[in-house]
Order: sequence, then structure tokens, then C-alpha cells
Amino acid sequence: MEKINGETLQSMYDQGVELLWDIVPSLIYAILIYIVGKIIISKLVSTLKKVIARRNSDPSLINFLVSLVSALLYILLFLTIAYVIGIDVTSFVAILGAAGLAVGLALQGSLSNFAGGVLILLFKPFRVGDVITGQGHTGVVESIDILYTKMHSFDNKDIIIPNGALANSDIINMSHKPTRRADFNVGVAYGTDLKKTRQIILDIFANDERVHQDPAPVVFFNSFGDSSLDLVIRVWTDAANLWPVYFDNMERMKEAFEANDIEIPFPQRDVNHFYPEGAPKGENGGEA
Repeated sequence: MEKINGETLQSMYDQGVELLWDIVPSLIYAILIYIVGKIIISKLVSTLKKVIARRNSDPSLINFLVSLVSALLYILLFLTIAYVIGIDVTSFVAILGAAGLAVGLALQGSLSNFAGGVLILLFKPFRVGDVITGQGHTGVVESIDILYTKMHSFDNKDIIIPNGALANSDIINMSHKPTRRADFNVGVAYGTDLKKTRQIILDIFANDERVHQDPAPVVFFNSFGDSSLDLVIRVWTDAANLWPVYFDNMERMKEAFEANDIEIPFPQRDVNHFYPEGAPKGENGGEA
């Protein structure tokens, strides 16, 4: 009995030593891979954070992207270590892929909004406080979240737009440039002296300090309207002054036209009657 136990112990010892010699190199490789991989991941994450920070990105976006990339790199590192140790990672990767596909299909809309939010925060087509037009809505941007962009309209309505739709549509940013052009359309009666009218309009804008003189205001005769001679007026001003300049000077032009007897015509039509068999007779025998 003692002999059997001795042989058994010896066999177990030999198998243990053999297994240890098989495992130790893999463990050493795994430890080395972990140390080197951790250093590489740290360097990559640090570089990514600096690159994104240079773009003046939103802090929440920086933290999110850094955390996401770091998690993906560590998953890749542990899969590599498992493979070196001898663990079959094929089934694990397959399960992970299937789970990712199922989650992706279930959250397709949300993932689209998420991707759109990342693009908006990363490339910054607009910022908080900008006036934009997107998805048929115009308003001031209140916040840019990871899934939705919140705006409020000029009549104080809340507008919430999914980032997926917003990032894949045309966006007009009316606050990005420091200056804006105000366009006026004015009609005066036929027979009006256009040179005199043009000078009156230019004098109005010359006396408005908010209007830029470079480029200078211009007045063009645009078309022969049904009831008026149509003029187009274009002036440049600071973006913040666009609507005050527009509304104030529309009123000033109206007052200046009245002071200088320049008529702003009502819509009118000339109606001509033709009577092939002669004009109808009136009650006293004359033409009606």
C-alpha cells in the first residue's frame, strides 16, 4: 500500500512539474503581454485625449470616447492573453459578436442618434448658443446631448431633434460668421425717379452706424412688377444686428418715401373691355 502511494505521489509530482513547465512560459508571456499592452494602451489613450482636446471638443465627449476606446483595447488585450495561455477564444468571440449584433439591431435608431451626436460634438457644425436651421426648424441651440440636440424657437417653443437625423441633413448655421447680409425688397410706383429713390435709400443706411460701409450698401433695380418697379437693397451688418437693422430701416424707408412723395403702390390691374358688336347702350341712349 505504501509502495502504491509512493508511486502515485511520484507520478503526480512528475505530472505537476511537467504541467508547470508547460504553463510557466505561457504565464510569463501573458504577464509580459499584459505589461507591454497596458503601457501601449496608456500611450494610445493619452494621445487620443490630446488629439480630441486640440479640437476644443466637449469634455463629456472626450471622456466618453476615451473610456470607449480604452475598454475596447483592454478587451482586445485580454483576448490576446487568453489565446497565449491556450484558452480557446473562438466561441467567446462568436458569442460576443452575436450579442453585439442583437443589441445593434434592437437599438438601431438609438445607435444612429449616438453616432450622429459623436459626429456633431467632434466636428462642431454648430455650438450651444448658435442660431441654426435644421430638419425644417430654426432656433437657438440650448444643448447638444449624445442622442438629441435641444433648441428653442424665436416664439419660445422647445425643439428636440434626434442627432442621427440632424447629422445627416443640411444644417444652416446663421451664427458662425460674424457678419450677415440683410436683403430688402421694395416696390415704388411706375413713373418714380429711380435715381432720387436710390439716393434716399443710400442716405438712410449711411446714417445707420450699425450698417457696414465696406462692403457698401447697394440698391438695384430688380424687375418690372405687376404694379411697381421692384428694387433690391443689400447691406452688411454684424450678425447680432441683422433683424434690428432690417426692421428699423424698413420703417425709415417708408417714412422717407412719404416725406419725398414717393408712392408705394397697392396691387392694381388695368381692365379693358372689348365689345365686338358695339358697346351696350346706357339708360339715356349713350354708351354704358
